Parts: sequence; structure tokens; C-alpha cells
Amino acid sequence: MGRSAIQERYVNFYTDFAFKKLFGTEINKDLLISFLNSLFDGKEVIEDLQYLNVEHLGHAIAERKAVFDVYCENNKGEKFLIEMQKAEQSFFVDRSIYYSTFPIQEQAPKGKWNFELKRIYTIGILNFVFDEKDPNYMHHEVKLMDTYKKEVFFDKLTYIYLEMPKFRKGEDELVTILDKWLYAMKNLESLLERPKVLQDAIFKKFFEQAEIANFSPEEQYDYRESQKDFWDLNNVIDTAERKGEKKGEKKGIEKGRKQREYEIARNLLAMNMPIDSVCQATGLSKEEIENL
Repeated sequence: MGRSAIQERYVNFYTDFAFKKLFGTEINKDLLISFLNSLFDGKEVIEDLQYLNVEHLGHAIAERKAVFDVYCENNKGEKFLIEMQKAEQSFFVDRSIYYSTFPIQEQAPKGKWNFELKRIYTIGILNFVFDEKDPNYMHHEVKLMDTYKKEVFFDKLTYIYLEMPKFRKGEDELVTILDKWLYAMKNLESLLERPKVLQDAIFKKFFEQAEIANFSPEEQYDYRESQKDFWDLNNVIDTAERKGEKKGEKKGIEKGRKQREYEIARNLLAMNMPIDSVCQATGLSKEEIENL
């Protein structure tokens, strides 16, 4: 659960409030630009970003909508969809690919069009591990590939997934700007002061913006509510996992995972969380949740 409210100095980056304040607001746009540029390491250089509407509806009223965490574009019209994923989902990759279809379709203008697309980057910052085969492979970059030639077939659609629990570098091991960003994001809540290795001007601002004492009373209230939601979600998951472990049996693992998702959904609904948010947190469909 982290430090108590009395001891903590900085926010938990994995809370919705902190993530959107630090990476999703105009005043902190330079923080997001620095992080993205460190992530692309020269392959893409972002000079400026414009934040876009995060809520997207289907073409018909009955179609499912998508609500992004942070959505923006650069001066070349390229789209950047940045998502914080706090808990494991059975189909989180499917969800991220589904979300990327909205930036694709919205590029179609009225009238004639030659189908030329701008690049789209979907970036998932994950507070869980989905690939347990390699404990050191935490930075996934995925593109459409020609399986025969083993070459990138289409380079305008990129998915980047960061498995944050696999990032284990200490202060003395931070070499690149990306290393520093990942360290700051992962350890923010547990730090009582800004580490010496993070003395760059951009990190000075990051820690100033993340310091709870600098928040207005309204921001402090919103952060505490977001922090409580984060704790509640983790407690629900931990409880479901412990119950699943008691049931055991290898053949029941998948069934147990599904039961865990159902139990998490029931608890979130009991906390009056909207169904769309429960869908995002559990990976269950709206129909499954409505039938609980």
C-alpha cells in the first residue's frame, strides 16, 4: 500500500489522478514530450504536442465507446495514445489494438481520400507482468511484420508495452534518460527527496508537480480519492488471487482467473464504479458484467 499519508511526499504515479496530472495536462506537456522522446531514442523526435479529446464514440449509438487516458498528436499529425494499465486483464492487448482503431478511422476526411495514414503510437505503461518467459525483457515494441521476410511490413502502426515490475535498476545503474524516467515513475511514491541522479531540469519540474504539498485543497482531495481507488483495486485483486491459490489445481487456473475477474467486477460495482470503467479494469465485456 506504500507509505502512510503522513510520510509520503510524492504521489503514486500509477493512480489515475497522478498519471493524468503529470502526463495529461497542458502545463506539464513538456514532461510527456521528454518521456516520449526518451522512449523513441531518436527514431521519432517530438517538438510539440496537442492534447485531443479522450472520449471516442462508435459510428452508431449502440457501438461501444473508448475512453483513453492520454491522447495527443504532434505537429506532423501523428497520434500518440498513452495508457496506464494498473491491473492485469485477460485481453489487454486486444483492448489496446481495439483502441488504436479509433485514431485510424478518424483520419478519414469527408469526400475523396487516398487512404494515406499518419503514424499511430499506442503506448501502454503496465503495472504488471504479462510475459513471464523472460524476466529481463520489459520494453516491447510491436509492428506489423512480414513473417517470411522477417521485416516490418507496415511502420505506421506501433505498439509499445512497458512491463514496469521488470524494471529493477538502482540509482547507480541509470544511464539513459529513459532509465531515469522509468526509475522516477516506478519509485516516485516511495521517495522522500529527488535523487541526485535526477537533477536534470525536466525532473526538477516532474518532482515539483508530483509533490502533494504543492496541490490545491481540491487537488489533494481528488488525489486521495484516486489513491483510495488504486488501493481498493489492489486489495480486491490480492484477495481474489489468494482465494484462487487455495483452490489450486493446474487445470483450474484459467477458470480461477475468470472467477477472479468476476469477483473483482462485483467488488468494483459495489463501490459504484461505472460499468465502462469496470470493463477497462477487468477486461470483461459489458454483457458479462451486466449478467453477474
